[in-house]
Amino acid sequence: MAIPGLAGTEHIGFTVPDLEQAHDFFVNVIGAEYFFPLGPYVDSEGEWMKDHLGVDPRTVIRELRFYRCKNGPNFEIFQYETEDAQAPQPRNSDIGGHHLAFYVDDLDAAIEYLEGQGVEVMGGPTASSGSNLGKRWVYFRAPWGMQMELVSYPNGKAYEQETSRRLWHPGYPAE
Repeated sequence: MAIPGLAGTEHIGFTVPDLEQAHDFFVNVIGAEYFFPLGPYVDSEGEWMKDHLGVDPRTVIRELRFYRCKNGPNFEIFQYETEDAQAPQPRNSDIGGHHLAFYVDDLDAAIEYLEGQGVEVMGGPTASSGSNLGKRWVYFRAPWGMQMELVSYPNGKAYEQETSRRLWHPGYPAE
């Protein structure tokens, strides 16, 4: 069973405390392409925000912006104004915890670049084993604390030797 017509991931939405800081980081450090803004959105009397987004009815979406990194899904980045916001950045172990992972051809060069930009890289590269043999990865943090990851597997992963459903990345020929 699947959602009828399912074609893939279109976008990933997340909220940041400072949209200008996020814009600078995604465009000038990550290398994402900025597409367009939307907003503001406010419903000063009704329940639209509560009914459609599950937030306090008086919440204001000051602005949201759309970005894309090469061949990945779009990012829909929000900046909200609300009285009941939860300020701590969730950890991966928290309910709702998450991270964004970016594929790179050369993990070591990407780490060196991030460190040169003053980005906190968390530990050193880790080589995976088992079904993910061939993959190396490392986490890093955005300026507001959101966790992100660099991933590289230029020769594929071990499990891909046993399936025709290979992950696409720039080093693979199109099927």
